[in-house]
Amino acid sequence: MMPAFARTAFIAALLLTAGQASAATCRDPAGFEKWLGDIQQEAVQQGISPRAVQAGLAGVTFDQSVINKDRGQKVFRQSFEQFSGRMVSSYRLKTGAAMLKRHAGTLSRIEQRYGVPAPVLVAIWGLETDFGAVKGNMPVIRSVATLAFDCRRSEMFQAHLFDALRIVERGDLSPAEMRGAWAGEMGQTQFMPSNYVTYAVDFDGDGRADLLHSPTDVLASTANYLRGHGWVRGQDWSPGTANFAAIREWNKSQVYAQTIAYFASRLAGNATEAAASQ
Repeated sequence: MMPAFARTAFIAALLLTAGQASAATCRDPAGFEKWLGDIQQEAVQQGISPRAVQAGLAGVTFDQSVINKDRGQKVFRQSFEQFSGRMVSSYRLKTGAAMLKRHAGTLSRIEQRYGVPAPVLVAIWGLETDFGAVKGNMPVIRSVATLAFDCRRSEMFQAHLFDALRIVERGDLSPAEMRGAWAGEMGQTQFMPSNYVTYAVDFDGDGRADLLHSPTDVLASTANYLRGHGWVRGQDWSPGTANFAAIREWNKSQVYAQTIAYFASRLAGNATEAAASQ
C-alpha cells in the first residue's frame, strides 16, 4: 500500500496537472473544426441565413490566447476611491465636457426619446473606450466562438455567437468590422453581441445600427439599454436609486457603477457651472 505522505503527494500532483489542463482549455482544440461544423448547422436551423453563417464563420479558428485571458482574470479589488481617482482623470473630464457640447443636439433628442441624461451616456462612453478611441482589435466572432467551444461558459457564449451572426445578417456590421475586446465586447461602449442585437438602434437614420463608427447610434443604443434595464426618466442616478440599479445592470461591479455615477455627476456639475458663468 502507498504510504500516506506518498498518496498525498500523488493526489496533489494529479490536482496540479488537472488544474494546469483546465487552465488551458476543458476541450481538446483539435475538435474545434468539427464543433464549428455542427454550429453552422444549428445556426441555420435557428433561422440565420446560410449566407450570413458562411460569411461569419469562414476562416474562424480556435484562439488559445482568449482562453488564457479568460482563465487569467483577476478579482477586482480596488476601492471606489482608487478606481475613480484613476479613471475619472482631468483628461476625461475635459474631453467629456467637449463631447457634451459637440453632441448636444443629438444628446437632447436621445434624452427626449429614452429619458437618459447626456452626462450618464458620456460618462459610460468615456470610461469604456475613451470616447471611441480604444475599442479593441480582436476578431469578435473568433473570440466568442472560442469561448462557446470551451466548456466553462459555453451556453452563454454560444448565444453570443449566434447573435454575432445575426448582426452580420442584419447588415449592421461585416465580420471583418466586428473587432473588439477579448471576450467579444465591441463598439464605442462595448456591447456584447446579444446586447447589440437587442438594444442597438439606428438613430442616425443611415439604415444600420453601427456601434463602431457612429457616435449617434452608440449614445442612443446605450440609452436604450439603460431604459431596458429600468431607467426612470427624471430621477437622479445616485447609489440606492432605481437609476443606479440600471447602471449596475450595465456593469455588475459596485465600484465601476459608482464610478459611472460619480463621473456623470462631475460632468453635469461642470456643465451647470459653465452655463451659469455665460
